[in-house]
Amino acid sequence: MKELIEFIAKSLVENPDAVTISEELDEDGSTLIKLAAAQEDMGRIIGKQGRTAKAMRTLLNAKATRENKRASLQIME
Repeated sequence: MKELIEFIAKSLVENPDAVTISEELDEDGSTLIKLAAAQEDMGRIIGKQGRTAKAMRTLLNAKATRENKRASLQIME
């Protein structure tokens, strides 16, 4: 799941080297994926009215559901 978000984020931004992804397991077994990028690329990651971020979360949830897991995406500013 981490690789999916990393691929999408690096494809969107101008500076793909500044994209960092971390993955944490919560106590209830769900996965939290934290995404950080360069400040000038945050608009591309979030998208107009948050549409791009929402689409990434939807894809992440679809992949997690397919693997019988729970996952969430947090975009760090």
